[in-house]
Amino acid sequence: MSIPVVILAGGTGTRLRDASELTPKALVSIGGIPMIIHIMRIYSHFGHNKFILALGYKQEAFKHYFYNYEIINNDVELEIGRPIIDYHIHGTNGRGWKITLVDTGEHTLKGGRLKRIEKYITGDAFMCTYGDAVADINIKALIAYHVSHGKLATVTGIHPVSKFGEMKHEKGIVTEYAEKPHDDGCLTNGGFFVFNRKIFDYLVPDGDLEVGPLECLAREGQLMVYHHNGFWRCLDTPKDLGELQQIWGQGKAPWIL
Repeated sequence: MSIPVVILAGGTGTRLRDASELTPKALVSIGGIPMIIHIMRIYSHFGHNKFILALGYKQEAFKHYFYNYEIINNDVELEIGRPIIDYHIHGTNGRGWKITLVDTGEHTLKGGRLKRIEKYITGDAFMCTYGDAVADINIKALIAYHVSHGKLATVTGIHPVSKFGEMKHEKGIVTEYAEKPHDDGCLTNGGFFVFNRKIFDYLVPDGDLEVGPLECLAREGQLMVYHHNGFWRCLDTPKDLGELQQIWGQGKAPWIL
């Protein structure tokens, strides 16, 4: 079963300072490859090749990148004065991807970004993740878990507890979602969501995703957590960038499935 993937890629990456001053956070490179491509390859590995990018900060940079994707990522042979361009294709990465790039507003919160791409979701379910985290997550198992419980939403829970939203849970059901963690052994929101399209009923164009909608779903017993024990890493600070670059440079990137 192939379902669309929404990537929330509107952030400015202010904590990355120099690395994202001229480049949107999701286009910051790890090993010469933009973070968003690393994320898309994770989903593509499991056969999910339809992507909807919810853009904001420097949204035009994404449009330029993907419009010129073939030229950027392959050797090119051309003759000045002739319109013919020959590509010397390197591998199959990106072949067959269908990408919808949506300007959801420079300052829109994540819930609003998701609400504004509603018209591009035609089926009953879709996946969603942030544009700044990679993991060795089994997407097939994540979807199977979501289908098995029949609730509206599944969020991937990771360790350790960090600055991101935390979740208390009982037998997989999220009983409490809080954006301000207390470091008491709860799981942390690692993104990699699966949503039923009824999630749009909980969203408003100027609202957030975590504060409000996810909290409401948790209170209603409609938010389940998929526990991921493997590798997960977020690109949030210059330290994160350095660590990801080091992992890549050692040829040990766990998210390359």
